[in-house]
Amino acid sequence: MLRPAMQTPAQKAHLENPMNSLHYIGFDVHKKSISFCVKTAAGEIVEEGVIPAERGALRQWASARPQPWRGAMEATLFSGWIYDTLKPYAEQLEMAHPAKMKAISAGKKKSDTLDARTIADLLRCNLLPACYVAPPRIRELRRLLRYRTLVVSEGVRMKNKMAGLLMETGALYVKEKLHRKKYFASLLEELEEVPESVIDLLRLSRGALEMFESTQKRLVRELLADPELAQRVERLMTIPAVGEITALTWALEVGDPQRFPSCSDAMSYCGLTAALKSSAGKQQRGPISKQRNHWLQTTLIEAAKPAPRWNPQLAALHARELERGHRNRATLAVARKLVVYLLAVDKSGQAFQLRVPSEGPTQKAA
Repeated sequence: MLRPAMQTPAQKAHLENPMNSLHYIGFDVHKKSISFCVKTAAGEIVEEGVIPAERGALRQWASARPQPWRGAMEATLFSGWIYDTLKPYAEQLEMAHPAKMKAISAGKKKSDTLDARTIADLLRCNLLPACYVAPPRIRELRRLLRYRTLVVSEGVRMKNKMAGLLMETGALYVKEKLHRKKYFASLLEELEEVPESVIDLLRLSRGALEMFESTQKRLVRELLADPELAQRVERLMTIPAVGEITALTWALEVGDPQRFPSCSDAMSYCGLTAALKSSAGKQQRGPISKQRNHWLQTTLIEAAKPAPRWNPQLAALHARELERGHRNRATLAVARKLVVYLLAVDKSGQAFQLRVPSEGPTQKAA
């Protein structure tokens, strides 16, 4: 008499729970290829391989999957388009935080295959350190805004170069008027004992500066052409001391404000809090953490410097912190307060309204 074949624990679990038919796929993405590992809920490897990093090959591979699947990949420079391509085919697709992944998967051996296996294991065990993935439209607009930042920085370099060329040749000029169009044209005509090569370089630098300025203005117009974004920016600009660029940067870098449960989380994301080490009941605060959104950090710090001029509450906060003797900490406190204002307005969907503390009951004279 034949005996039935012995079933492994994984096979028994598969028969008892139909959800175990779901496959978990880890992707290790690179510029030219993508390594993948398919595992069951019990951890058995179903398939491993490499896919070319091309949209057609990815769609063909994903549409041919026989079982429903959930996938995960590490966030990299080129993970965005891979995520968008695979998402319609997956039951669930997540992006993993690269810094946390580095701490989890540290080991002696490292290869694309092992990385894909590790990501698949973290996904099936619900231990993947997932990060927020903005919608494609927000990412597209954010790309324009970041390019505008690059254009502005190049324009500043041109201004510094023009001033440097004049100082090298000993030419006299008025610093405050140098970058005005009429003054610059008259200055070129009045320059004496300056080599022609320097004058040519000044003209080239001026032309590049004008091109950068017109480009950045056009990029801002394109961003504000989006109706939903323009409405959001207009609402954020009701906060005193918040301008157009600060509002645009906040809206596009934050994406969904509801993902921050508290102001402390938002401040940490913006890079406005110190690193904390806590062990054995002792806490040690370090410098400002490097794990942050540096686009938001730079914008908020720059906005916080002139903010006390336009907002009495921020001016009082700045003065109070300045009494302690550290100007940078005072600026940091103003930037944190701006985050509180921005998050409150963005979450509520209403214009900024300053809350005036109610006065306590007055005591009657005896």
